[in-house]
Parts: sequence; C-alpha cells; structure tokens
Amino acid sequence: MSTWAIIGLFEAVLAILIAPLFIGWIDQCRAWLQNRRGAGMLQPYRTIRKLLHKDAVIAHGASSLFRVSPYVQFGAMAMAAAIIPVFSVRAPLGVAADTIALVGVFALARVFIALAAMDIGTAFGSLGARREMLVGFLAEPALLMVFLTASMISQSTLLPTIADVLGQIHFTIFPSLAFAGIAFVMVLLAENARIPIDNPTTHLELTMIHEAMVLEYSARHLALIEWSSALKLFNYATIGIALFLPWGLAGRTGGALELALALPIAALKLVILGAALALVETLSAKLRIFRAPEFLATAFLLAVLGLLVHLLLGS
Repeated sequence: MSTWAIIGLFEAVLAILIAPLFIGWIDQCRAWLQNRRGAGMLQPYRTIRKLLHKDAVIAHGASSLFRVSPYVQFGAMAMAAAIIPVFSVRAPLGVAADTIALVGVFALARVFIALAAMDIGTAFGSLGARREMLVGFLAEPALLMVFLTASMISQSTLLPTIADVLGQIHFTIFPSLAFAGIAFVMVLLAENARIPIDNPTTHLELTMIHEAMVLEYSARHLALIEWSSALKLFNYATIGIALFLPWGLAGRTGGALELALALPIAALKLVILGAALALVETLSAKLRIFRAPEFLATAFLLAVLGLLVHLLLGS
C-alpha cells in the first residue's frame, strides 16, 4: 500500500472516531451560550458506550430491513468520510467518487432510515419518514447546485481536486462562492436535523423529524444511528471546509511537515465551525414544518444565483 493511501485511510478512520467529539463540542457551546453547564464534550462517547452494552429490543413484525438499516447508514457515512478531504487532499476514495456520487451516498442513508421507520408501521415513524424525504427532496438540488458552482470554478467534480485547486488560489472572495456558502449552511442545518428545521434534542411528537424515525431502535442499533448522525454532521462540516476554507489542507506532494501542520489547522477550523453552528442554533427558532420548503427553496435560489454569477461574470 502506498504512502498516500495509508494517509487517506488514516484520515477516514480519524473522521469516524472524532465525529462524536464534534457533536459534543457543538452541544457544549450551545450550553455555554444558554448559561448552562452542559454534559461535557465526551457525552456522545458515553452515550454510544452505554447503548453498546445494552440488549437490543426488536419490535414484533420487524423485517430484516429494520435490522440492517443502521449498518447501512453507518457504512454510507463511513464511505462518505473516505471521499471527503479532512486535513489533506489524499482521500482514499476521492478519485473514485465525485460530488454527485457523494450526494448519492447521503441519499442512500436517507432512504434506508426512512424505509426502516415505516417498516414497523407506527404513526410517528411514518410521519418522520415522510418529513425526512420532503427535506431531502428539497435539499439535494440545492446541494448539487453548490457542488456545481465549485466544480465550474475548479473544472473538476472530484472534491479533493476542488479543494486542491481552490486552496492554491490566493485568498479571494468569489461572489459565486459567497452565495453558495450561504446556501450550503442552510442545507447543512436541514440535512442534519438542526435548528431551524428540526431540534435534535426535542421529544415532542408533532415536531420531530429525525427522532421520530428512530424511536423503535435501541442498544447497538441506536448506537450506530447516533454515531452515523454525528458522522454525517462531521462530513458536512468537512465538505464546507473543503469548498470554502480549503487553505491549510496538505497537498498531494506535501511532506511530513505539511501534514503535521495541516492537522492542527483542520482542528482549529472545526472548533470555529462548531462554535458558529452552536451560535446559529441558539439565535434561531424552529420553523414550522410547512415553512421548511420556503427555507430550502431560498437555499436553492441562492445556490443557483451563485452559479449564474460565475457563468455570467466569471467570478
């Protein structure tokens, strides 16, 4: 195995391991902003460990799809982590799957969690599945437009190549990427069940989206789902860094020193991004579900506007 493949594999494994820590950091920042003490940044690890030591309770009538879905979700998010550059542009699957395939990987996880939610036949599961597919149906076009804008600038659909090309450009504010960046933040909040689209800490039946789909899961299955959710948010955060803050990523020909410097830079970006997300969620109020299409339609229009600005003005 070549050196770059080993580095890329290490990058993917590192992303899987620190994803719960990223969620813990966001939750801790939200607690500080709300004048609460918080459970600590390691609480997601404690939750996953506790769930892994419990015995799973499977509902009567559950098919094999219900049991397989958590593993498919985790596998899809792990595959996405192998495509997205975290601290270098040497992602192991980065040259094998482009941004369109990456959107398909996210869609695969969404379809399986929605089907599993409807498999039991509960009212809340079906309600959450319909809402999840509605959000995904509206968010995916906006995400594709964001990727298309960056691809037009870098002349490539491979995410590591996009990050490498944009990282070599001197610090310049592209109006097209500015519009795309706002749209991407809106998609990130919607796709990861964050405020204002959903509240990850709520247990109110009529407002839940993600939580409504996983009410019937327990033990190792719920642990995998929680880990997958944390990894999904981490993946979106690293996508945002690769597209809009690519400076500091180790290049393809970088040596050991460049890799050593890229790690703390990537960590600093994630810390700042996590605090910013916590601030946005603290200052925002949850929207009614009927306002979600307007929110995501705005994201799509901003992404299209960014693409048009690049095509018409070349900036």
